[in-house]
Amino acid sequence: MHRKVDRPFFIIVLVLVIFGVFIFLSASSGLLANNNGEVKYYSVMFNQLVLGLLAGSIACFVASVVHFSWWRKMSFWVFLFSFFAMLAVFIPGVGFFHGGARRWISIGSFNFQPAEFYKIGFVMYLATLLTAAKNKMDTFKHGTVPFLIMLGISAGLILMQPDTDTFIVVAAAGTAMFIAAGGRWLHVFGIGVVGLIGLICLIFMRPYLMERVKTFIDPSKDPQGSSYQIEQSLIAIGSGGVFGRGFGQSVQKFNFLPEPIGDSIFAVASEEFGFVGSFAIIILYLLFTFQGFKVAIRSTEMYGSLLAVGIIVLIALQSFLNIAAMLAIIPLSGTPLLFISHGGTALFFALASVGVVINISRFQKKIV
Repeated sequence: MHRKVDRPFFIIVLVLVIFGVFIFLSASSGLLANNNGEVKYYSVMFNQLVLGLLAGSIACFVASVVHFSWWRKMSFWVFLFSFFAMLAVFIPGVGFFHGGARRWISIGSFNFQPAEFYKIGFVMYLATLLTAAKNKMDTFKHGTVPFLIMLGISAGLILMQPDTDTFIVVAAAGTAMFIAAGGRWLHVFGIGVVGLIGLICLIFMRPYLMERVKTFIDPSKDPQGSSYQIEQSLIAIGSGGVFGRGFGQSVQKFNFLPEPIGDSIFAVASEEFGFVGSFAIIILYLLFTFQGFKVAIRSTEMYGSLLAVGIIVLIALQSFLNIAAMLAIIPLSGTPLLFISHGGTALFFALASVGVVINISRFQKKIV
């Protein structure tokens, strides 16, 4: 094994972060065109660049020097703390309601989304459980039941908020870890079928999910209502052409495109950098995923391997879901384009998680 950082992985993350800062700075300039936009602009800048990027970079460095096996010892407590943080959103005066959901904790002027912390706690503790059952993963009792219990806890916590997109991401990351640990494919298939049935039932039970599906099937059905965001996104992406309008030259970010610094930031990037730029972003995330899985495969310990798989799937899947939604390939989702879109909490935990993967990369098997 070696103790040098996986340089390709580090460079890919660095490029994503730098590119993300430039895209975010451009997209956020649209805030200045709105009433009281200047106040909101500086608040957003502080949240993203100080609480997200700066604090996240420090967390990334710290995580990169802490041996990943330490997280195995602490995983139960990290998960437990994240569990109670998720429950705190339901406490009056602590959690607050916004946009039809209760997903945030407010402490003074600071807003925190505990789901971002919970994702990390989930993969850390699940990796511990699966590693403990490594010789019995093919049994239902010792391999599948702990995984189902973790999924059940996550479903209860996350779907009550409600936050269907986050649960899908957490479930997918957990399933990838379960497969990597040696879980039986028959059990995976059974869980997948039950999960699909549950998702369909959820769509029929929750009007906002049904509205997303209807909009996906017919994006032109309500151009001034439920279809507005996807239509404006496609206009922005299409108007970028091959090489784009140029940095800072997006038109759609000014009072046309909803959430230009959030869910719709990929559309802003596509408008300014065109097909070439948007394709480059997709390639970067693909390289991030590929190199991250290489780190997982080469890890000297099963725990490190499973932890890396969980983290990479969490980050990559959220980002690909965001891009696919903006391209109308899937129904609209609320998942962020990590490293790029607005969200100080999401950026902080993404960078901290990357630090863990960087540390795992220091302890790889020698490939001859």
